[in-house]
Amino acid sequence: MDAIIENPEGESPEDIITKLRQTFKDEAYELLAELETALLELEKAPRDQELIGRVFRAMHTIKGSSAACEFHEVSSFAHEVEAVLDLARKGDLPVTKAVIDLTLSARDQLKAMFKSYYAGTRVDERKGHEVVAALQKMFRDAGPRDDSRELEEYEFDKKLGEILVDRGVIQPEDLKRALSAQKRIGEILVETGLGRPEKIEEAIVEQQRARELRKERQQTEETGSIRVSVEKLDRLVDAVGELVSVQARLSRTAQSHEIPELLSVSEQVERLTADLHDKTMDIRMLPIGAVFGKYRRVVRDLSRELGKEIKLVTEGAETELDKTVLERLSDPLVHIIRNSIDHGIEPPDVREAAGKPRQGTVRISGTHSGAHVVIQVSDDGAGIDREAVRAQAVEKGLLKPDEDPGHRELLSFLFAPGFSTAKKVTELSGRGVGLDVVKKTIESLRGDIELESQMGHGTTITLKLPLTLAIIDGLLVKIAKDFFVLPLSFVKECVELTPEDKKNSHGRNLANVRGELVPYINLREEFLIAGEPPVVEQIVITETDRGRVGFTADQVLGGNQTVIKNLGTVYSSVEGFSGATILGDGTVALILDVPKLVRTAEQKEMRV
Repeated sequence: MDAIIENPEGESPEDIITKLRQTFKDEAYELLAELETALLELEKAPRDQELIGRVFRAMHTIKGSSAACEFHEVSSFAHEVEAVLDLARKGDLPVTKAVIDLTLSARDQLKAMFKSYYAGTRVDERKGHEVVAALQKMFRDAGPRDDSRELEEYEFDKKLGEILVDRGVIQPEDLKRALSAQKRIGEILVETGLGRPEKIEEAIVEQQRARELRKERQQTEETGSIRVSVEKLDRLVDAVGELVSVQARLSRTAQSHEIPELLSVSEQVERLTADLHDKTMDIRMLPIGAVFGKYRRVVRDLSRELGKEIKLVTEGAETELDKTVLERLSDPLVHIIRNSIDHGIEPPDVREAAGKPRQGTVRISGTHSGAHVVIQVSDDGAGIDREAVRAQAVEKGLLKPDEDPGHRELLSFLFAPGFSTAKKVTELSGRGVGLDVVKKTIESLRGDIELESQMGHGTTITLKLPLTLAIIDGLLVKIAKDFFVLPLSFVKECVELTPEDKKNSHGRNLANVRGELVPYINLREEFLIAGEPPVVEQIVITETDRGRVGFTADQVLGGNQTVIKNLGTVYSSVEGFSGATILGDGTVALILDVPKLVRTAEQKEMRV
């Protein structure tokens, strides 16, 4: 008899399955990530029963949920893997590197199958058939010795009575009578004199309490969190952004009319909006450690492929970053890690000859720095050959043969399109497609990338990224009739620039700030804004990785909670701006890309 499912909305079975599949989508990829992480940990501790259990449970859940969603091919494939994992769980199959490799390959095939299902395409089944054949052989070698029975007929999920009923050996009523006649283990122990009744009773009470605690914990986990689609979160952030703009308009209106009651309401709305903004942003934040498992797999596979011994060290996994930023950061980080392994870390014999440990180290760290997250990828490899970079730069016409650039400028050529110092083209490197793409991706996230290397000691790549791409705190300034916003995370202070200060600097853009000479960028000249500046200008002093740099403005209007809007495709190539925002009165203000403007100014200074 078929199960009866309540369906008050009158949906068709196909609609129900479609909804189930969409609901399962995020969980499927989370299970695959958990499976990979557990397998990589199990490789280091192959006898750890808890890890074996984690691997088995992840695969079991994938199998069961896929069957419920009618992903029959996935469920059948997962069944094959689960049977082998069950042998490992029972101790009948040792967890060797071959088992780990095969299970990781199966995990990759499952991911490909899910992707094909959700994209509506066909998956390459050849790899799947190879994995299944290897699983069946491993099962036959380690499991039941009856080679005439194929793996898919092995009914390990089922209890003995169920198997006998399915095969017609006994009838269901025979099974019920046999089960009712069975004595419990406690009764058997008392009758045989192996256990005192009071002690067995205590154990039963303890067992019952454990069941109750487990049930309570499961209920807490079920009600403690809910799964929300990214699209809904994006719409929520957009709505909060619009609310921030309206709140700014309300505040401006209240201040201009000076109505006490309206000012009071405006202040209350401002507090509530700020609180809502903070909570909304917090929902989107994820620890960067959530993607570390992916990088462990990259290091493992690539080091084996290249015959190198490499360990991955991660720090600051709890550092949080906006989900959108984290997702778009994933591929650039993978490329940087591959570069460290391919170009940076030397083969074991070469390292040993140089007095280094045979095993190289790739380190990923994440830390908060104000409204930014700083992520560093470093290795203890050979470092970057300056002469090789110089020769390639000259060959490509980026550098004149007689030029002698500084260390940082020379390394910056590595980010040029088509630039590569590899001596031969391989599957991993040599085509000159790499760091330039990484740089463009980081800059599209309003981030900054720096590279530092020491010959013989290693290389460090530093990424500085904003916590979120949606709303920032900014400092609003005005030049003539134009408005600009500087991200408040860069701003340190504001000082005046008087005619006497200009006279004492002898025509150079230098300001004396309490005895310290701070260079500044004249935004009026930079953006070709017509008109004469006021007698006393304002300098906004910022702090970047290049040091303290100022930006001149006619007026500093104060803090502004800035909802970031993209400039659009027409203006996407305009440098110096990271977006725009709409002020309370409807005026558009451009958001300055402070690091980019500083770098551009430095390059101009070098060419003079």
